Amino acid sequence: MAEFVGTAFLVAAVIGSGIAAVRLSPHDVGLQLLENSVITGGALVALILALQPVSAAFNPIVTAVERALGLVRTRDAAALVAAQFAGGFAGTLVANLMFDLNAVNVSHHHRSGSGIWLGEAIATLGLLVVIFGTVRSERTERVAFAVGGYILAAYWFTSSTSFANPAVTVARMFSDTFAGIAPASVALFVVFQIIGGAAGFLLVRTLYPNVGLAGATAPATPSPVPEVVS
Repeated sequence: MAEFVGTAFLVAAVIGSGIAAVRLSPHDVGLQLLENSVITGGALVALILALQPVSAAFNPIVTAVERALGLVRTRDAAALVAAQFAGGFAGTLVANLMFDLNAVNVSHHHRSGSGIWLGEAIATLGLLVVIFGTVRSERTERVAFAVGGYILAAYWFTSSTSFANPAVTVARMFSDTFAGIAPASVALFVVFQIIGGAAGFLLVRTLYPNVGLAGATAPATPSPVPEVVS
């Protein structure tokens, strides 16, 4: 439930703030992106702080890495990922309806190109280092601020505006708005998120060789390690 609710609110924040930004600043794309990124970063901080005691990954890549590190069992990981995708879709419906749009309107916003795909891989890799590096340094209470700050920055320094999350990427396909992504662009976004996730996992294991060992023997409940994506 925490993963469903958290991902739903995250996607609603991403899409809703994108719609509001276009309506409030119709002639300034840079300002629209600034508004969208600040709201997304702020929402992430709030959601992680609120839900981290239960579960606050909100991202299938993060959950997959948690599983690879032995922090969560396979059955639990599968349930968490399913909840993240379902929550993302619910968040899209709510965001569209809040702004008087059709509940589902498939995006025509094509996002493709080698630079953009590289941007997604880098965004996802960096996200994992920020999350697990902060946790490994025993500053779990600061993860929310680290993740929110990173995603806000990654909106700007990555060519893809840092989706870095398959559940959020698929959800954004169903909103033909500022934050949307065309169905034809989704598959390669997810592929490069997975590539970035794999590279991130290897880097985390190299930088923090003991991460995950404490939870590997008793992963009976989902780990409270959080994420995001934009």
